[in-house]
Amino acid sequence: MELTLAKDVAAACHDDTLVVWAAQGMRGGVRAWALGEAVAVASPDLNRRDRLTVRGPSDQVAALVRLLLPDLGPSYRLLSDRALITELAGRIPGTGPVRPFEWMDADRPPPPAETAREADGEAGWLRDADGEVAALLAEAAPSAWAAPGLQGIRRWAGVRSSGGTLVATAADAWSCPEVGFVAGVATDPARRGRGYGRRVCAFVFGALVAAHGRVALMVDTDNHAAIAVYERLGMRGRPVAALALPARP
Repeated sequence: MELTLAKDVAAACHDDTLVVWAAQGMRGGVRAWALGEAVAVASPDLNRRDRLTVRGPSDQVAALVRLLLPDLGPSYRLLSDRALITELAGRIPGTGPVRPFEWMDADRPPPPAETAREADGEAGWLRDADGEVAALLAEAAPSAWAAPGLQGIRRWAGVRSSGGTLVATAADAWSCPEVGFVAGVATDPARRGRGYGRRVCAFVFGALVAAHGRVALMVDTDNHAAIAVYERLGMRGRPVAALALPARP
């Protein structure tokens, strides 16, 4: 059964934040389906990938994915909890390697102590700073998935040093009505350990929770320092993974 309304997707997935985010408010191009307890949402060009986000028992999800394969093809990547993706890799022939990482989310703003204003390095939304953001990302996070000018990037936040230099940044990117999403987090390597990254993240997390009710991000599993910061800001971790689909049968 195809689902055409965001509220129906939310009901089918029991308001799973990952799946609701993937539905993107059912913007143009997004499609969703349910089969028994399985749910699948196909989201083109979401966080720089065509993504098929799934949830449910592995046998039912595998059956649903097989039905969808003729229409999707190899540009799509399965996205779900790591245990389910690992099972699907064994159930669907021709899939690519399992790529693990972490999904983190929160439905409350960061603790007040984490959002307090500080004389040096107050966080806020940036204006006309794409060049500064691009330069900071090139130095501090060249593999970041968000960058100025990409489709889906709504705005950038930043923290400046007392001298006016941009020293930390984060993007409101690929957010949807129900879930704000953060990407492109970076801090000047020479100024790490001074709380700049924490400040910009606290600001963006708080703003997106206020606007959307929830905030989320993705982070590499081995990025322990970033995960520790996000946890202090109230984010909950969830091991997820991606898996390349086989070519059309």
